[in-house]
Amino acid sequence: MATKKQIDAAKKNIKKAQAVWKTMTRRQRALAQPEGRKRQKPGSTGKGEYFRIEVRPKSQFTSFKTHDVGEPGGLQRITGRRSSGSWATVAWLIEKTDAHMTRDKQLIVTDRSAKTVLKSIREPIVHVKGDIFKAKPRKNVAEKDKPTSAQKRAYVANIKKAQRAQKMKSIKK
Repeated sequence: MATKKQIDAAKKNIKKAQAVWKTMTRRQRALAQPEGRKRQKPGSTGKGEYFRIEVRPKSQFTSFKTHDVGEPGGLQRITGRRSSGSWATVAWLIEKTDAHMTRDKQLIVTDRSAKTVLKSIREPIVHVKGDIFKAKPRKNVAEKDKPTSAQKRAYVANIKKAQRAQKMKSIKK
């Protein structure tokens, strides 16, 4: 059985705890509980195998797929499906052996094939936290502005290439 002194001390401690509890935010209260501490989100610690370059916010998409680009493991593209049914790139995953982060938090891609694929990202690639970076997707060209000068050059080059191939085919006959 508890003594009167112990009961009074317990009541006093409860009132102190309630006063502190009222001054805390919801997050502080959750963290004060042992079950309130959740696991770390992927990429936030910096201990993963990939750097993640987020191009578009996840909130725009309903489902996601990961595609290996090139050789397995080096570079991966995460695509998302919008509610309209269209697909777009959400993020890129670059293996840490193919890129590194400088002291001033810049991401330097060293792999040649990854560099060519990532040309679709507009600079700069900004560090957020851990292994997570943000960048902007390539500019959307309106249909009225197409074909662009680059598309015209590629079209002419492809026609010339096809004509050469046809000429070589006729010479071999």
